[in-house]
Amino acid sequence: MAASSASKWWLTLLCTSLMLCIELTKCSVTYDKKSLIINGHRRILFSGSIHYPRSTPEMWEDLIQKAKDGGLDVIDTYVFWNGHEPSPGNYNFEGRYDLVRFVKLVQKAGLYMHLRIGPFVCAEWNFGGLPVWLKYVPGISFRTDNEPFKNAMQKFTTKIVQMMKYERLFETQGGPIILSQIENEYGAESQAFGAAGHAYLSWAAKMAVGLNTGVPWVMCKQDDAPDPIINTCNGFYCDYFSPNNKETKPTMWTEAWSGWFSDFGGPVPHRPVQDLAFGVARFIQKGGSFTNYYMYHGGTNFGRTAGGPFITTSYDYDAPIDEYGLPRQPKYDHLKELHRAIKLSERAIVSADPQFISLGTYEQAHVFSSRTGGCAAFLANYHINGSATVRFRNKRYDLPPWSISILPDCKNVVFNTAMVGSKTSLINMLPTNVNRLPWQIFTEDVSSVDSGAKITQSGLLEQVSVTRDASDYLWYSTSVSINPSELHGNPTITVQSEGHALHVFINSQLAGSAYGNQDSRKVTFTGNANLRAGINKIQLLSVAVGLQNNGPHFELWKTGILGPVSLHGVGHVSRDISHQKWSYQVGLKGESKNLASPMGISSVDWTEASLIGQIHRPLTWYKAYFNAPSGSEPLAIDMKSMGKGQVWINGQSIGRYWTAHARGKCTPCNYAGTFRPTKCQTRCGEPTQRWYHVPRSWLKPTQNLIVVFEEIGGDASAISIMKRTIR
Repeated sequence: MAASSASKWWLTLLCTSLMLCIELTKCSVTYDKKSLIINGHRRILFSGSIHYPRSTPEMWEDLIQKAKDGGLDVIDTYVFWNGHEPSPGNYNFEGRYDLVRFVKLVQKAGLYMHLRIGPFVCAEWNFGGLPVWLKYVPGISFRTDNEPFKNAMQKFTTKIVQMMKYERLFETQGGPIILSQIENEYGAESQAFGAAGHAYLSWAAKMAVGLNTGVPWVMCKQDDAPDPIINTCNGFYCDYFSPNNKETKPTMWTEAWSGWFSDFGGPVPHRPVQDLAFGVARFIQKGGSFTNYYMYHGGTNFGRTAGGPFITTSYDYDAPIDEYGLPRQPKYDHLKELHRAIKLSERAIVSADPQFISLGTYEQAHVFSSRTGGCAAFLANYHINGSATVRFRNKRYDLPPWSISILPDCKNVVFNTAMVGSKTSLINMLPTNVNRLPWQIFTEDVSSVDSGAKITQSGLLEQVSVTRDASDYLWYSTSVSINPSELHGNPTITVQSEGHALHVFINSQLAGSAYGNQDSRKVTFTGNANLRAGINKIQLLSVAVGLQNNGPHFELWKTGILGPVSLHGVGHVSRDISHQKWSYQVGLKGESKNLASPMGISSVDWTEASLIGQIHRPLTWYKAYFNAPSGSEPLAIDMKSMGKGQVWINGQSIGRYWTAHARGKCTPCNYAGTFRPTKCQTRCGEPTQRWYHVPRSWLKPTQNLIVVFEEIGGDASAISIMKRTIR
């Protein structure tokens, strides 16, 4: 009887162990030198970046489904710390920041997830995704072997991981998350920090692995990523890349740049799909197994989330799904066909190492052949001008310039990167009934700016240290007493600022404005001061256009008016007024009154007046009401007639607008040859961004409130809502 009981006990234990083993096999993510291994199977995976805060929750499911229909296996997103923890210990996981909802929609669609926690993200996002309050933690230094920073970073990273675990969202729990990333593109910074950078890197890796997610961690652009962290590649091309341990780690491309971002005053880059497909095929033929498009849907930098500075509100990125959620052709369909061709070759690719065969000066083959995995071949022509005919396994193949043909059976071509079958999308911005709106206006009272100032101090203060980024705007105000005998000719004023824009008021009148750009971020204004005998008010409005988002010690970068501020033509020498007493006011009166909100709109007296003669009126708020346009097409607001400012719909911030015209050379674009952002550019001589996405989910059927704040003057009568269509 005892022996029988012992046998049953061992049998039960064996069955339990086998079931546990089976369950672990069903929900496991490991890797070897060939690829990620999911539930026991090596996989070639295609991924696409879709950042949840850059679209609306109502858009997410459709975007994810379009990604799946485009042949993707994985959705990739950063986690945006400053959106989730706007002040210490106060968390936000609602609306566009509902991360759990986004991940669960990915799971619902049957796709995997790569959660790039960072928590530094860069991403052309304000302050690189780090909360500005972090800058003021005593003794802190960002992204180095610094205890205050490491403590804050670990706390947030742990919170995100625990949240995902609680919702059972890691693959080992039956969820979609198969990868996580710690830190982001730290390689260059690590070198700048030296030993402290290396110590921080090692700490970050150990901290992440210690969170026991059950899935691999990656570090992008980090050649010295310690085991078991997988180091990965970011760039326009990654066929040159190998992981730092070729015998144990797969070759992964975490950012295949589908295009490039744009900045106000710069052209809009475009990457031909033939070159993008060529780059991906080059990567796969060298043994790559994971490719993530950055971006697959770029979306919109709503509110004040754009960083840079000077990054546009549009983060379209020339992605396969455009800013409005519509497929961009031929990029979407051509990549879909590329994915299909490579999936047909997957068994061979994950079963064998590529064999290189030279077929000519510019022509070559990479062949995957194994006893169990079949055969697949990639035939390449690297010449940028000439087509080529090659012979491979006793057959002739024609190869266009700068292209790769994929042969899933080593015989028949199913795809060539340069041969595009889909037609180019024709984008139309069609008018709606929302135009000639009944605007009312409210103008900022410049004369009373310093009366509400809470800070008065000798000398010029750095802007972010005063505003804590609560507003783009900071007023610097002072007074100058001038004797009649001191006035000579037409006095002028020179103001030097660290950017990003500057408006100069003398005695409450706009003397002029000056702007920085990506090429020269410093701003210098020199203009007529319109000074008079007696007391003169000098009021300078410094404007931020997004905070620095990367670079070693980027938290130390300064902005605002740091001087000198000098008067000329007053007395016999220039007068430097930088060190006298200045008063500071954060933000605008309209901001303090919350004029952008339906709740705050009645806090001031609005004027109903003809807009004739109001075109050049600076610092003016406009409001109007409109009914939602019919239909379901995506919507945009046309701001071409305005200057620079911000716009809100029903209290939701569309973002910053600026009709800065694009400088540069927009020449005809040839897909062949190495791509760089300056190669294929559009919109030269036009506003970098004219249309601003209005999510339909932000609208009510009637009585939608639109509020515009204009800094320098514009024609509000020409503002209209447009429908975006493609055919």
